[in-house]
Amino acid sequence: MTKYSSRYASSPEAVKKYDTQELRNEFLIDDLMQEDELVLVYSHYDRYIAGSAVPVKGDLALETIDPLKAPYFLERRELGIINVGGSGSVVVEGTSFALGFKDALYIGSGNKEVIFKSDDAANPAKFYLNSAPAHTTYPTVKVSLAEANKLQLGTMETANHRTVNQMIIGSVVTTCQLQMGMTELRPGSVWNTMPAHVHDRRMEVYFYLDIPENQAVCHFMGQPQETRHIWMNNHQAVISPPWSIHSGSGTSNYTFIWGMAGENLDYGDMDVCKITDLR
Repeated sequence: MTKYSSRYASSPEAVKKYDTQELRNEFLIDDLMQEDELVLVYSHYDRYIAGSAVPVKGDLALETIDPLKAPYFLERRELGIINVGGSGSVVVEGTSFALGFKDALYIGSGNKEVIFKSDDAANPAKFYLNSAPAHTTYPTVKVSLAEANKLQLGTMETANHRTVNQMIIGSVVTTCQLQMGMTELRPGSVWNTMPAHVHDRRMEVYFYLDIPENQAVCHFMGQPQETRHIWMNNHQAVISPPWSIHSGSGTSNYTFIWGMAGENLDYGDMDVCKITDLR
């Protein structure tokens, strides 16, 4: 079964006037990881799609949705997948790729058949999905967590000591515009992406995981001088417009998956905001 919804773009001037519920309605994705369902959210920021697939009783197929106006999902798109559950596999045109916990898979455009499978229904795979429009077909590539390009950033003193796992990114996998990776915060650290930044050349989506029970993450968004916040729970995602910062602080350490698409593939191309200038 496939369930999808659309989110239209909002201007920074409009967002200044949103109350808490309006912010959550526009930017929070809180219905992911539903058993035996393909859940997709189509954002009009860079035509990005974020979603999930959790096969339990049987396999799940990647199906097209009406906004694409395409006979199959990947006709004009590429897809990134990171498994945040039990072991499973993704079958692409008859070729099976085994994905363990936190392993990633890039699938290029033009692949008609994509099937999601779990190895154990009692501990199903939980596939987190990101997709962006693609103009060229590139090979399907698996990237395990061990194969990721790892960056050690931050310090314990500033509560942002973290490992950035670059997985579906130019230095590891060739893509049209999709970029994905996973940042793991060390115990005792709670801040992600601080100092904050914006990149008007591309949008981004954050998906939070490894949040302990009864803990949460406060995600900050908005223009640097007009910030807002959204409280996030485990396995929820949040859409970040190109004009918005995207940063968070948790009541515990946690992990988040970042995915982005847009004008520029340069991971380091960002406009950093001084912490003391945030409002």
